[in-house]
Amino acid sequence: MEYTVDITSFFTILLSMVFISNFVLAKFLGLCPFVGVTTRTDSAVGMGLAVTFVMTMTSAVTWAIYHYMLLPAAKSGFNVFHALGIVKDPTVDFSPVLATISYILVIAFLVQLIEMFLKKNVPALYTALGIYLPLITTNCAVLGVALLNTTGTSEFLSFWAAVLQGFFGGVGFMVVMLLMSGIREKLELAPVPQAMKGLPIAFICTALMALAFAGFGGLIG
Repeated sequence: MEYTVDITSFFTILLSMVFISNFVLAKFLGLCPFVGVTTRTDSAVGMGLAVTFVMTMTSAVTWAIYHYMLLPAAKSGFNVFHALGIVKDPTVDFSPVLATISYILVIAFLVQLIEMFLKKNVPALYTALGIYLPLITTNCAVLGVALLNTTGTSEFLSFWAAVLQGFFGGVGFMVVMLLMSGIREKLELAPVPQAMKGLPIAFICTALMALAFAGFGGLIG
């Protein structure tokens, strides 16, 4: 297995995850915290940093789980569900199911660590993020990057490529969070019709941002 990433792959991953295949604007994942936390820039920064950390660590841990536990078990023919007597057919591959379950547990553990850190060291940010902080556990963008690095790709990804995809996926998430928070703070001073205030105008701005980011599609052949 190759564990290095050359400079071309590095910039390809950077441009792809931040601009071209942005989880929010291209894959429409993580819209709940994106819309809920972007009313203030400071909250958007805190959420963006938390998601970036969780995505990076999740990519590293889930890659190791998949390549050193799930794949070897599948190749050896060992079926935990057959061993426990849950299924009769030992040839059924349950590794995708086990991958999703294990990934969710990893994400929940990392989010719990962030919650404890922010509650102790940055209580103001912890209060500002509110319910959206524990919701990182169910943020489909975080689970999406874990699956993209393992079961969701037809090509082998090295450990560092997977980690970089997680990191720059989080950076892309934070970039659009900051852009959106700046727009929404300006909209508070704009004469927006009453019926369009709040979520309606936020979703319209999100759609326009998605169209703008679609222009980056030609950066990588």
